[in-house]
Amino acid sequence: MSIQNRYEFILYFDVENGNPNGDPDAGNMPRIDPQTGHGIVTDVCLKRKVRNYVEYAKERARGYEIFVTEGAILNKKLEEAYEACDLKKSKKADEDDRMKAQKWVCGHYYDVRTFGAVMDTGEAKCGQVRGPVQLCFARSADPIFQQEITITRMARQAASSPSAWTAGIETGR
Repeated sequence: MSIQNRYEFILYFDVENGNPNGDPDAGNMPRIDPQTGHGIVTDVCLKRKVRNYVEYAKERARGYEIFVTEGAILNKKLEEAYEACDLKKSKKADEDDRMKAQKWVCGHYYDVRTFGAVMDTGEAKCGQVRGPVQLCFARSADPIFQQEITITRMARQAASSPSAWTAGIETGR
């Protein structure tokens, strides 16, 4: 089923004692608008949540596979489209071949159909798809307060390794 009309909606979700979108440049602390103190969740994070939901809800059913997955090599997925359509890869792809491969990719990958994708990398060029679903940053209803909580381990990992407490005594720390 393809999306035919424009829809606008609000996604309201609740996170308590959690971090919905850590910032890798800030030690994975929550993203915060410095002027208002409100939490921020990026559009990329929201798309990942949708991708994860579809992947688990549809159990990788045909037509609901996910193109952007952790550790995926996207050019290999585009090459699969060329192989499935029995097309030749080249640096200057024929427009008809590009469209055939793009149709195959859109038919297999839910997230390409939904969010779109730029697929003109490598030798298996599949063009660009503009998805009907566009997301923007989410903002918390209230300001949030960051807390950095660390966990201290009190047990040894292996019998051969000294405990942190014993190692501290031996070295005089």
